Amino acid sequence: FAGDYAIVGLSGPRHDQHTFGGLALDEELTRRGAEPRSGLMVIDLRSGDIAHWVRIEGIISELYDVVTLPGVVRPMALGFKTDEIQRLLAIGEPEVL
Repeated sequence: FAGDYAIVGLSGPRHDQHTFGGLALDEELTRRGAEPRSGLMVIDLRSGDIAHWVRIEGIISELYDVVTLPGVVRPMALGFKTDEIQRLLAIGEPEVL
């Protein structure tokens, strides 16, 4: 949660159907002709409206956790399998990078 908003992570089904297979959600998605999506939704708790959303496609199909980063201006993710983490240069106060 962040103020008046809930940040919700959305995950697609696991390939291992034994873990979460057979849920009512599977049947409802099929009934509606809808596909599960991975991503994030920001829900306004005052109105229940979806204020923002991000759909994540590709290799990422499951989110394990969602957190807010108070005071962070430009968050970024660095890969660990490339050398980009070795070339990061940050200018500014460490607490806001």
